[in-house]
Amino acid sequence: MAVMRRASTLASFLLARTLATSGTSSVATAVHRRFLSTGGNGVNSGSYSRRSAGAISLGFAGALAAGASLYFPEVYAKEPPPANLVPKDVILYQYEACPFCNKVKAFLDYYDIPYKVVEVNPLSKKEIKWSEYKKVPILMVDGEQLVDSSVIIDKLGQKIIPEKRADSASEDDEETKWRWWVDNHLVHVLSPNIYRNVSEALESFDYITSNGNFGFTEKISVKYAGAAAMYFVSKNLKKKYNITDERAALYEAAETWVDALDGREFLGGSKPNLADLAVFGVLRPIRYLRSGRDMVEHTRIGDWYTRMENVVGESSRIKA
Repeated sequence: MAVMRRASTLASFLLARTLATSGTSSVATAVHRRFLSTGGNGVNSGSYSRRSAGAISLGFAGALAAGASLYFPEVYAKEPPPANLVPKDVILYQYEACPFCNKVKAFLDYYDIPYKVVEVNPLSKKEIKWSEYKKVPILMVDGEQLVDSSVIIDKLGQKIIPEKRADSASEDDEETKWRWWVDNHLVHVLSPNIYRNVSEALESFDYITSNGNFGFTEKISVKYAGAAAMYFVSKNLKKKYNITDERAALYEAAETWVDALDGREFLGGSKPNLADLAVFGVLRPIRYLRSGRDMVEHTRIGDWYTRMENVVGESSRIKA
Protein backbone atom coordinates (compact mmCIF):
# COMPACT_ATOMS: atom_id res chain seq x y z
CA MET A 1 0.00 0.00 0.00
CA ALA A 2 2.84 2.40 0.80
CA VAL A 3 4.36 1.79 -2.63
CA MET A 4 0.98 2.41 -4.31
CA ARG A 5 0.52 5.65 -2.39
CA ARG A 6 3.95 6.82 -3.53
CA ALA A 7 3.18 5.71 -7.07
CA SER A 8 -0.15 7.54 -7.01
CA THR A 9 1.53 10.68 -5.73
CA LEU A 10 4.19 10.37 -8.41
CA ALA A 11 1.53 9.86 -11.08
CA SER A 12 -0.42 12.91 -9.93
CA PHE A 13 2.76 14.97 -9.91
CA LEU A 14 3.75 13.83 -13.39
CA LEU A 15 0.27 14.50 -14.74
CA ALA A 16 0.04 17.94 -13.16
CA ARG A 17 3.52 18.88 -14.34
CA THR A 18 2.83 17.71 -17.88
CA LEU A 19 -0.50 19.52 -18.12
CA ALA A 20 0.98 22.66 -16.59
CA THR A 21 3.88 22.80 -19.00
CA SER A 22 2.28 21.69 -22.24
CA GLY A 23 -1.43 22.34 -21.82
CA THR A 24 -2.17 18.61 -22.17
CA SER A 25 -0.10 15.53 -22.84
CA SER A 26 -0.23 13.66 -26.14
CA VAL A 27 -1.88 10.73 -24.36
CA ALA A 28 -4.48 12.95 -22.72
CA THR A 29 -5.11 14.73 -26.03
CA ALA A 30 -5.77 11.42 -27.78
CA VAL A 31 -8.15 10.31 -25.02
CA HIS A 32 -9.85 13.69 -25.10
CA ARG A 33 -10.43 13.54 -28.87
CA ARG A 34 -11.62 9.94 -28.70
CA PHE A 35 -14.04 10.86 -25.95
CA LEU A 36 -15.53 13.72 -27.99
CA SER A 37 -15.79 11.69 -31.19
CA THR A 38 -17.74 8.89 -29.52
CA GLY A 39 -19.87 11.08 -27.36
CA GLY A 40 -18.18 9.92 -24.21
CA ASN A 41 -19.36 6.38 -23.53
CA GLY A 42 -22.76 6.93 -25.15
CA VAL A 43 -23.30 10.47 -23.87
CA ASN A 44 -23.83 13.19 -26.44
CA SER A 45 -20.60 15.05 -27.12
CA GLY A 46 -22.32 18.29 -26.26
CA SER A 47 -22.62 17.09 -22.68
CA TYR A 48 -18.85 16.80 -22.23
CA SER A 49 -18.27 18.53 -18.90
CA ARG A 50 -15.65 19.26 -16.30
CA ARG A 51 -16.83 16.20 -14.44
CA SER A 52 -16.13 14.11 -17.55
CA ALA A 53 -12.74 15.74 -17.99
CA GLY A 54 -11.99 15.03 -14.34
CA ALA A 55 -12.88 11.38 -14.85
CA ILE A 56 -10.42 11.15 -17.73
CA SER A 57 -7.71 12.85 -15.73
CA LEU A 58 -8.30 10.52 -12.78
CA GLY A 59 -8.29 7.52 -15.06
CA PHE A 60 -5.04 8.65 -16.65
CA ALA A 61 -3.51 9.26 -13.22
CA GLY A 62 -4.60 5.80 -12.16
CA ALA A 63 -2.93 4.28 -15.20
CA LEU A 64 0.23 6.20 -14.44
CA ALA A 65 0.07 5.03 -10.82
CA ALA A 66 -0.19 1.42 -11.89
CA GLY A 67 2.73 1.87 -14.26
CA ALA A 68 4.77 3.65 -11.63
CA SER A 69 4.23 0.84 -9.16
CA LEU A 70 5.65 -1.58 -11.71
CA TYR A 71 8.52 0.44 -13.14
CA PHE A 72 9.63 2.91 -10.47
CA PRO A 73 11.80 1.51 -7.65
CA GLU A 74 11.16 2.04 -3.95
CA VAL A 75 12.08 5.60 -3.00
CA TYR A 76 14.63 5.94 -0.22
CA ALA A 77 15.87 9.10 1.44
CA LYS A 78 18.79 10.39 3.46
CA GLU A 79 18.30 11.16 7.15
CA PRO A 80 19.64 14.68 7.75
CA PRO A 81 19.75 15.63 11.45
CA PRO A 82 18.07 18.73 12.85
CA ALA A 83 19.81 21.85 11.53
CA ASN A 84 20.89 22.94 15.01
CA LEU A 85 22.83 19.68 15.46
CA VAL A 86 24.78 19.84 12.19
CA PRO A 87 28.47 20.68 12.81
CA LYS A 88 29.63 23.93 11.21
CA ASP A 89 33.11 22.81 10.11
CA VAL A 90 33.99 19.21 9.27
CA ILE A 91 37.29 18.23 7.64
CA LEU A 92 38.23 14.66 6.74
CA TYR A 93 41.89 13.71 6.33
CA GLN A 94 41.87 10.60 4.19
CA TYR A 95 43.24 8.29 1.51
CA GLU A 96 40.72 8.07 -1.33
CA ALA A 97 40.65 4.26 -1.42
CA CYS A 98 40.99 3.65 2.33
CA PRO A 99 38.05 1.47 3.45
CA PHE A 100 37.95 3.04 6.92
CA CYS A 101 37.89 6.55 5.41
CA ASN A 102 35.09 5.52 3.08
CA LYS A 103 33.15 4.13 6.01
CA VAL A 104 33.23 7.60 7.60
CA LYS A 105 32.24 9.21 4.29
CA ALA A 106 29.25 6.88 3.91
CA PHE A 107 28.06 8.03 7.35
CA LEU A 108 28.57 11.71 6.52
CA ASP A 109 26.86 11.36 3.12
CA TYR A 110 23.85 9.48 4.46
CA TYR A 111 23.28 11.99 7.24
CA ASP A 112 23.96 14.84 4.81
CA ILE A 113 26.74 16.40 6.88
CA PRO A 114 28.78 18.82 4.71
CA TYR A 115 32.50 18.09 4.90
CA LYS A 116 35.78 19.07 3.29
CA VAL A 117 38.40 16.54 2.30
CA VAL A 118 42.18 16.75 2.62
CA GLU A 119 43.84 13.99 0.60
CA VAL A 120 46.86 12.68 2.48
CA ASN A 121 49.91 11.65 0.51
CA PRO A 122 50.37 7.99 1.54
CA LEU A 123 54.15 8.21 1.13
CA SER A 124 55.04 11.46 2.92
CA LYS A 125 51.89 11.98 5.07
CA LYS A 126 52.85 15.64 5.15
CA GLU A 127 49.19 16.71 5.45
CA ILE A 128 48.86 15.18 8.93
CA LYS A 129 52.29 16.08 10.36
CA TRP A 130 50.49 18.41 12.77
CA SER A 131 48.74 15.46 14.46
CA GLU A 132 50.20 12.97 16.91
CA TYR A 133 47.93 10.39 15.30
CA LYS A 134 49.67 9.21 12.13
CA LYS A 135 46.86 7.22 10.53
CA VAL A 136 43.74 8.06 8.59
CA PRO A 137 40.92 8.81 8.88
CA ILE A 138 41.20 11.88 11.04
CA LEU A 139 38.01 13.93 11.31
CA MET A 140 38.08 17.49 12.60
CA VAL A 141 34.64 18.50 13.87
CA ASP A 142 34.39 22.16 14.83
CA GLY A 143 38.02 22.08 15.95
CA GLU A 144 37.83 18.73 17.79
CA GLN A 145 40.00 15.89 16.49
CA LEU A 146 38.31 12.49 16.19
CA VAL A 147 40.25 9.37 15.17
CA ASP A 148 39.53 5.70 14.41
CA SER A 149 36.60 5.23 12.02
CA SER A 150 34.26 3.40 14.40
CA VAL A 151 34.98 5.82 17.24
CA ILE A 152 34.46 8.76 14.86
CA ILE A 153 31.04 7.41 13.85
CA ASP A 154 30.04 6.68 17.46
CA LYS A 155 31.02 10.11 18.75
CA LEU A 156 29.58 12.04 15.81
CA GLY A 157 26.43 9.92 15.91
CA GLN A 158 25.90 10.85 19.55
CA LYS A 159 26.17 14.52 18.56
CA ILE A 160 23.81 14.54 15.57
CA ILE A 161 21.37 11.66 16.09
CA PRO A 162 19.26 12.34 19.20
CA GLU A 163 17.94 8.76 19.46
CA LYS A 164 21.51 7.41 19.49
CA ARG A 165 22.19 9.29 22.71
CA ALA A 166 19.71 7.10 24.51
CA ASP A 167 20.89 3.88 22.88
CA SER A 168 22.72 1.45 25.09
CA ALA A 169 24.11 -0.82 22.39
CA SER A 170 25.59 -3.95 23.88
CA GLU A 171 27.97 -6.49 22.45
CA ASP A 172 24.95 -8.71 21.80
CA ASP A 173 23.29 -6.09 19.62
CA GLU A 174 23.01 -7.18 15.95
CA GLU A 175 24.21 -3.83 14.62
CA THR A 176 27.25 -3.89 16.93
CA LYS A 177 28.16 -7.46 15.94
CA TRP A 178 28.16 -6.67 12.24
CA ARG A 179 30.07 -3.43 12.67
CA TRP A 180 32.73 -5.50 14.46
CA TRP A 181 32.65 -8.00 11.57
CA VAL A 182 33.35 -5.19 9.09
CA ASP A 183 36.37 -3.93 11.04
CA ASN A 184 37.80 -7.33 11.89
CA HIS A 185 37.01 -9.46 8.88
CA LEU A 186 35.60 -7.75 5.80
CA VAL A 187 38.32 -5.08 5.53
CA HIS A 188 41.06 -7.72 5.75
CA VAL A 189 39.63 -9.47 2.69
CA LEU A 190 39.72 -6.31 0.58
CA SER A 191 43.44 -5.51 0.21
CA PRO A 192 44.42 -8.98 -1.08
CA ASN A 193 41.70 -8.52 -3.72
CA ILE A 194 42.40 -4.90 -4.65
CA TYR A 195 46.13 -5.55 -4.99
CA ARG A 196 45.84 -9.18 -6.11
CA ASN A 197 48.24 -8.72 -9.00
CA VAL A 198 50.26 -5.90 -10.55
CA SER A 199 47.56 -4.80 -12.99
CA GLU A 200 44.89 -4.60 -10.28
CA ALA A 201 47.26 -2.75 -7.97
CA LEU A 202 47.93 -0.19 -10.71
CA GLU A 203 44.19 0.07 -11.44
CA SER A 204 43.54 0.83 -7.79
CA PHE A 205 46.26 3.48 -7.52
CA ASP A 206 45.14 5.03 -10.78
CA TYR A 207 41.76 5.51 -9.09
CA ILE A 208 43.43 6.92 -5.97
CA THR A 209 45.61 9.43 -7.80
CA SER A 210 42.83 10.45 -10.20
CA ASN A 211 40.53 11.31 -7.29
CA GLY A 212 43.16 12.68 -4.93
CA ASN A 213 44.69 16.12 -4.77
CA PHE A 214 48.11 15.37 -6.28
CA GLY A 215 50.40 17.25 -8.62
CA PHE A 216 51.63 15.51 -11.76
CA THR A 217 54.94 14.34 -10.26
CA GLU A 218 53.21 13.17 -7.07
CA LYS A 219 50.66 11.23 -9.11
CA ILE A 220 53.37 9.28 -10.87
CA SER A 221 55.35 8.52 -7.72
CA VAL A 222 52.28 7.62 -5.65
CA LYS A 223 50.77 5.46 -8.39
CA TYR A 224 53.81 3.30 -9.09
CA ALA A 225 55.54 3.32 -5.71
CA GLY A 226 52.24 2.90 -3.88
CA ALA A 227 51.03 0.10 -6.14
CA ALA A 228 54.32 -1.77 -5.74
CA ALA A 229 54.31 -1.36 -1.96
CA MET A 230 50.67 -2.43 -1.57
CA TYR A 231 51.14 -5.42 -3.84
CA PHE A 232 53.69 -6.82 -1.37
CA VAL A 233 51.70 -5.69 1.68
CA SER A 234 48.64 -7.54 0.33
CA LYS A 235 50.66 -10.75 0.07
CA ASN A 236 51.61 -10.42 3.74
CA LEU A 237 47.98 -9.76 4.68
CA LYS A 238 46.87 -12.77 2.70
CA LYS A 239 49.26 -14.93 4.70
CA LYS A 240 48.42 -13.25 8.02
CA TYR A 241 44.68 -13.86 7.66
CA ASN A 242 45.02 -17.34 6.15
CA ILE A 243 43.50 -16.38 2.82
CA THR A 244 44.28 -18.95 0.15
CA ASP A 245 41.96 -17.67 -2.60
CA GLU A 246 41.36 -13.92 -2.58
CA ARG A 247 38.22 -13.91 -4.70
CA ALA A 248 36.66 -16.86 -2.91
CA ALA A 249 37.17 -15.06 0.41
CA LEU A 250 35.55 -11.90 -0.98
CA TYR A 251 32.59 -13.82 -2.39
CA GLU A 252 32.13 -15.68 0.89
CA ALA A 253 32.11 -12.39 2.83
CA ALA A 254 29.53 -10.90 0.45
CA GLU A 255 27.28 -13.96 0.78
CA THR A 256 27.69 -13.92 4.58
CA TRP A 257 26.39 -10.34 4.61
CA VAL A 258 23.41 -11.15 2.36
CA ASP A 259 22.53 -14.07 4.66
CA ALA A 260 22.63 -11.68 7.62
CA LEU A 261 20.02 -9.48 5.92
CA ASP A 262 17.63 -12.45 6.08
CA GLY A 263 15.34 -11.04 3.40
CA ARG A 264 15.29 -7.50 4.80
CA GLU A 265 16.01 -4.50 2.58
CA PHE A 266 18.71 -3.41 5.03
CA LEU A 267 20.10 -4.88 8.23
CA GLY A 268 18.31 -1.96 9.89
CA GLY A 269 15.00 -3.02 8.32
CA SER A 270 13.32 -0.42 6.13
CA LYS A 271 16.31 1.94 6.41
CA PRO A 272 20.05 1.42 6.89
CA ASN A 273 21.67 1.23 10.27
CA LEU A 274 25.33 1.82 11.10
CA ALA A 275 26.28 -1.71 10.06
CA ASP A 276 24.73 -1.19 6.60
CA LEU A 277 26.65 2.05 6.24
CA ALA A 278 29.88 0.38 7.37
CA VAL A 279 29.63 -2.47 4.85
CA PHE A 280 28.62 -0.09 2.06
CA GLY A 281 31.40 2.34 2.97
CA VAL A 282 34.23 -0.18 2.85
CA LEU A 283 32.94 -1.73 -0.39
CA ARG A 284 32.30 1.56 -2.19
CA PRO A 285 35.91 2.24 -3.30
CA ILE A 286 36.19 -1.23 -4.88
CA ARG A 287 32.72 -1.46 -6.43
CA TYR A 288 33.77 -0.40 -9.92
CA LEU A 289 37.26 -1.85 -9.81
CA ARG A 290 37.78 -5.34 -11.19
CA SER A 291 37.40 -6.95 -7.77
CA GLY A 292 34.11 -5.16 -7.10
CA ARG A 293 32.69 -6.00 -10.51
CA ASP A 294 33.58 -9.65 -9.95
CA MET A 295 31.96 -9.57 -6.51
CA VAL A 296 28.64 -8.25 -7.82
CA GLU A 297 28.67 -10.65 -10.76
CA HIS A 298 29.32 -13.77 -8.65
CA THR A 299 27.31 -13.07 -5.47
CA ARG A 300 23.85 -11.88 -4.41
CA ILE A 301 25.06 -8.59 -2.92
CA GLY A 302 24.24 -6.42 -5.95
CA ASP A 303 20.59 -5.64 -5.10
CA TRP A 304 21.43 -4.54 -1.55
CA TYR A 305 24.36 -2.47 -2.82
CA THR A 306 22.12 -0.69 -5.34
CA ARG A 307 19.59 0.11 -2.61
CA MET A 308 22.43 1.56 -0.53
CA GLU A 309 23.66 3.66 -3.45
CA ASN A 310 20.13 5.06 -3.80
CA VAL A 311 19.63 5.85 -0.13
CA VAL A 312 23.09 7.32 0.52
CA GLY A 313 22.70 9.37 -2.65
CA GLU A 314 24.93 12.24 -3.63
CA SER A 315 28.02 13.03 -1.61
CA SER A 316 27.71 15.88 0.88
CA ARG A 317 31.39 16.71 0.33
CA ILE A 318 32.13 20.39 -0.18
CA LYS A 319 34.17 20.84 -3.31
CA ALA A 320 37.15 23.15 -2.87
